[in-house]
Amino acid sequence: MNKLKILFISHTFPPTVGGVETQNFELSVWLPAYAEIKLMANKRRWMLPFFLLYAPIKAILISRKYDVILLGSGILGNACWLIKKITKKPVIIITHGLDLTWKNKFYQKLWVNNFIPTADKLIAVGNETITAGIERGIPTEKFVFIPNGVDTEKNLTEASRADLERITGQSTANKKILMTSGRLAKRKGVAWFISNVMPKLNENFLYIVAGAGPDKENINQAIKDNSLENRVIMLGYIPDQDRNILWATADLFVQPNIKIAGDMEGFGISVIEAGACRLPVLASDLEGLKDAIKEGKNGFLVESENTQEYVQKINELFENGSPREIYGESVRNYVIENYQWKNIAKIYLGEINKIITKN
Repeated sequence: MNKLKILFISHTFPPTVGGVETQNFELSVWLPAYAEIKLMANKRRWMLPFFLLYAPIKAILISRKYDVILLGSGILGNACWLIKKITKKPVIIITHGLDLTWKNKFYQKLWVNNFIPTADKLIAVGNETITAGIERGIPTEKFVFIPNGVDTEKNLTEASRADLERITGQSTANKKILMTSGRLAKRKGVAWFISNVMPKLNENFLYIVAGAGPDKENINQAIKDNSLENRVIMLGYIPDQDRNILWATADLFVQPNIKIAGDMEGFGISVIEAGACRLPVLASDLEGLKDAIKEGKNGFLVESENTQEYVQKINELFENGSPREIYGESVRNYVIENYQWKNIAKIYLGEINKIITKN
């Protein structure tokens, strides 16, 4: 039996860093186990305007070779519209949240109201993304929810607190280590956490932040305003190997997201990557994080921007020792059972086959 042939187009792809980039990359790695994949990817952020013009034309020219066209984000909605106009090929778009909620009138009118709805199916990485789409007039039946996945072996590493101290340049003796990693967007709530939660925690708590992004200056200002230079360590962008050491040695991963108009967390890949490394997660009960974190299974959820709840839950989790030591193994097992990419890729294939059969 011939394998399904998929043309997979990604508007943003490694080495560009981010959640969509990671998701598109992993999908391009795991789908070939079940289908023939042709990848067309933009690997430079500054090339995006040119790619948005090039991708649909190229896709139309080669579309006859493929059974279906899979677009890695709603940003490629223009490609979907043009491909559907000219060819009879089924087109599926993966939607991540911001590609539906971006507060730009031109984008909302053309992409969200006209281009994106022409897809045969919209695969949403979170249920909040579906809600956002429905609020903007996209029919409910267009959507299907498939969570993001994780390679549960990829980031595992053996490491010690000595390795952690090499990265941070600071002693971690008798410290309770909180950490956050990923792109530092305002919605991640890192500056809020530093200003509101860290001052109310015991001085033995050390918070390590790894990543770069547009909210970096706000985060640095929050550290300065609260005199937390000795308790909050900003590492900036670090290699994956060093990030894996953080995941292997920290006590608790925190994802204190806050509500930002026009922005949203589609899913939160970092939280399941951390879980795969036996690192429990404490996150805001908000947007796509509600799909990624299951209470008491791979982490814990508290109300967004509720300082008292965050402080209380953190103290509770450390009451009997490191959350990693207490929950780490069960957290990893839950991630393996529910978020392995090899299983998620099969779900994608099933939905893709449904659309091809329907067409």
